[in-house]
Amino acid sequence: MKTKSIVLALVVSALAACGEAGKAPVIYIAKDASALERFGAAELRRYIYLCAGELASFVPIDSLEDVKRAGIILSLKGRILKDAAAKDSAIEIVAPDKFPKLDPEEYWLRTLKRKTGETKYLLISYGEGAAVLYGVYAFAEKLGVRFYLDGDVVPEDKVEFRIPDIDEKSRPLFKLRGIQPFHDFAEGPDWWNEDTYKAILAQLPKLRMNFFGLHTYPEKNPNAEPTVWIGLPGDFDTDGRVTFSYPSSYQNTLRSNPWSHNWGYQPKKTGDFHFGAGELFERDDYGPEVMAGLMPEPKTPEQSNELFNRTAALLRGAFAFARRLGIKTCVGTETPLTVPALVQERMKSAGRDPKDPRVVRELYKGIFQRIAAAVPLDYYWFWTSENWTWSDANEDAVKAVTTDLDMAVQAADELGNPFALATCGWVLGPPSRRTLFDQVLPKKVAASTINREVGKAPVDPNFAGIEGRSKWAIPWLEDDPSLTSPQLWVGRMRRDAVDALKYGCDGLMGIHWRTRILSPNILALAWAAWDQGWNTLPANFKDLVGPVNGQFVNFADQAIAGTREAAIYKDVRDRMYGYHLLVPDGTYAVTLKFCESEFDRKSARVFDVIIQGKKVVEKLDIFERAGRFKALDLVFKNVDVAGGRLAIDLGDRIHYPSMAGLIIEGKTKTGEKVLKKVNCGGPKALDYEADWPETPRFLAASDFYLDWVRNQFGRAADREIADIFTRIDGKLPIPVNWTNGPGGIAPDKRPWAEVEKAFGFVSELAALRPRLSGKGFLERFDYWLKNFEYMREISHYQCLWAESNGIFDKVKVEKNPNKKKGIVQESLLPLRVRMVDSLQEIFNDLLATVGNTGELGTIANWEQHNMPGSIEKPGEEIKKLLNADLPPRARLSNAYQGTVRIFVPSVRTSLEAGESLTLKVIILAQDPPQDAALYWRELGRGKFRAVPLQKVARGVYSVIVPAIDKDIEYYIRTRAGERDVVFPVTAPALNQTVVVIPK
Repeated sequence: MKTKSIVLALVVSALAACGEAGKAPVIYIAKDASALERFGAAELRRYIYLCAGELASFVPIDSLEDVKRAGIILSLKGRILKDAAAKDSAIEIVAPDKFPKLDPEEYWLRTLKRKTGETKYLLISYGEGAAVLYGVYAFAEKLGVRFYLDGDVVPEDKVEFRIPDIDEKSRPLFKLRGIQPFHDFAEGPDWWNEDTYKAILAQLPKLRMNFFGLHTYPEKNPNAEPTVWIGLPGDFDTDGRVTFSYPSSYQNTLRSNPWSHNWGYQPKKTGDFHFGAGELFERDDYGPEVMAGLMPEPKTPEQSNELFNRTAALLRGAFAFARRLGIKTCVGTETPLTVPALVQERMKSAGRDPKDPRVVRELYKGIFQRIAAAVPLDYYWFWTSENWTWSDANEDAVKAVTTDLDMAVQAADELGNPFALATCGWVLGPPSRRTLFDQVLPKKVAASTINREVGKAPVDPNFAGIEGRSKWAIPWLEDDPSLTSPQLWVGRMRRDAVDALKYGCDGLMGIHWRTRILSPNILALAWAAWDQGWNTLPANFKDLVGPVNGQFVNFADQAIAGTREAAIYKDVRDRMYGYHLLVPDGTYAVTLKFCESEFDRKSARVFDVIIQGKKVVEKLDIFERAGRFKALDLVFKNVDVAGGRLAIDLGDRIHYPSMAGLIIEGKTKTGEKVLKKVNCGGPKALDYEADWPETPRFLAASDFYLDWVRNQFGRAADREIADIFTRIDGKLPIPVNWTNGPGGIAPDKRPWAEVEKAFGFVSELAALRPRLSGKGFLERFDYWLKNFEYMREISHYQCLWAESNGIFDKVKVEKNPNKKKGIVQESLLPLRVRMVDSLQEIFNDLLATVGNTGELGTIANWEQHNMPGSIEKPGEEIKKLLNADLPPRARLSNAYQGTVRIFVPSVRTSLEAGESLTLKVIILAQDPPQDAALYWRELGRGKFRAVPLQKVARGVYSVIVPAIDKDIEYYIRTRAGERDVVFPVTAPALNQTVVVIPK
């Protein structure tokens, strides 16, 4: 952000130019401060120490008179200043009538001065709860720190701490702000343990986020997940431990799900992974800790119960931790409720009909009672069918959902509403009426949805038609078709945040699986939930003039039948929701012009037409009415305009609406003639005006990337690197797609020389590396460079795969056995060697960047999803053709060939008092590591103490620092061959730190 970059520059300048130098700073905090305030003070001390090398001291105070030395004052709603306002204080204070009122989540950073001398103080004042953390982390950002889901990035160059001049008050634009990690793939929360949950949850307040939600898939669609248990009251104890359940599972390396084809994943032992990847996993049956001993899925009733109870314990620990940090938590199921088969059998044997709404209400009571007993929860949400994204829903289907929701609301009411309710899903509501739930549900139920088309579609404008209830927009931080490839969507995150605010949403969350690779997207969304000073678009939906979204589709060479104005129908505005026009009050005829250019069948594009809030056409199917490439005009007479605005809205049912042109003709109330013609989706033509420009899906992001690059890589080549990231934002070549599962690959028949051109930015970026210095800067730069080189090599591999398939085709049609064998030996085997080499490069890049559970999931995706069809099965076919084993160069290696690496998959930055620091450590090395140990000390004090790492299996180690009651710093070191390697790479100059949350 440009504003943030300027503020950072001013603060750093101030830190070097004013105040008391050479002394450790003081943090003043009220003697009766809450646990969260004391944690905020500890966090403030942490980041001052990391940035300036100075360890601040804490001074408890009763009033402003206790404040002497220069320092930072933490004050709930400025109460210390207010108490001193009427007194003759030695410190200049703000008059009570000018003291800003602070909302619960608001914070205020303000410099105070002594009336005599040059002593300065920084006031961090805040509303309630987590606002103290928001203020502290906002100040840390001004020191140059940046926060992401995978951890913190702290500047390597120390600054001398001084009190800056600042006066900044901030409040969020959205009440709820957060993330929605999606279960179902190994890249996401399927493989998280409690430490991973807590590590990520601890980052949310740093991003000034306060929401965390999870979705639960139902049985057979694709499989039951243990996030939410479904059953009746009486099938669990007072602690929520279930006594009757059904098989469920999360993704694991041995699972083979017949209902979903396991997303294209084939069961595979991690010990059979290639290129050293097996060293990352301590077990062959790898998956989440809650499934240890239960993989690929529970086999007995007792095992089924155990998995649900383990999962509840996991969420209980994580969500209790979240609550301490002011984070709202949410889980939920799809609607209508899918009742597992074993639960149905149990109900039927007791004479209960699972389809009876009264029985469904009892099921929801069981679900809600069990959750309330087992897990601290703030929201429960109901997800609409994914089928509603691309197909219509009949009245019975819609009624089934509304009845299901009614039963859930009744159940919650009867239980005293142990948590709030919300809707969610792939669409806001049923195709017949996207805002239906607003009409049938109590206003206390929030309404939310993820964006359609895995985020390629904008935030649903129908949010604007919902009033009087909480509304949450959920853009995609990444999409699952491209799940194994980097995705940069900063400009899109900004656009979605702007639209969410424009439509009156009070919630902004991001759906995702991975973490580190999304760091720009996550930070952009987080910042946009607090500040949109860069936005130049209309801030209010009611102020919008022109089209509601849309992009141009042109088919100029196509003949258009049924019209004398063919030029108007040869371009359309597609993927749009209507036009809002300024028209003088009066009565008009409205002509809407359509032409179907994309589909050649009925029911492929269906939408409703609403004019001035009245539905005038239901289920308009352009092809059904007119056919393809044929003009269709609909005329609506006697349309009254009052208030100077004419609203033409198109409600999508299947796919998206499109329009070719519109005519507004009539008279104003004073009798003046009005004629307005617009060539929708095209330029000025005939006597029609040109359309408004295409609605931008991305907003400018150059200011964001300059700030991000400086934090990630330093200033040595900041503008050149930022320019590259800005250019590829939203425009990255994506070499993978949904191929029977997420992040799949497919043969590419194009010549590699042609495909390679799209990756010119990779070499451009690599050329800047020699200008960088600093271990942390270089590590982060290499992370991105290796990821981009990995993308490029995927494309190369797919071109080689297509070549290989072409040779296989020749082999299949060759009848002469000798010639067939000759083709295999002379053409197919050499190409096979090239594919093996290419795959080695892909894994070299992957193993150079893997550092968390999501990236372990990417490894599993390649091994179980992409490699079986592209390299393993063809290898078996070649062996059959040769009637011999493959030569060594054509085989996949199991050995690790990269440099020594050490990393911690789940990096905790905070612990609860008395909690042990338990770390899983992974070491990748060609030679056995020696003297692997963790070195720790109290933050900024004393000598480091060594704790040896204990080997678990393969390259996996563990280490425990027991019962931490003070803030600490640590690093991990090992020796492999002739090289010492440390984690983090900046250690021991800049170590990993852990702060204890007070009780």
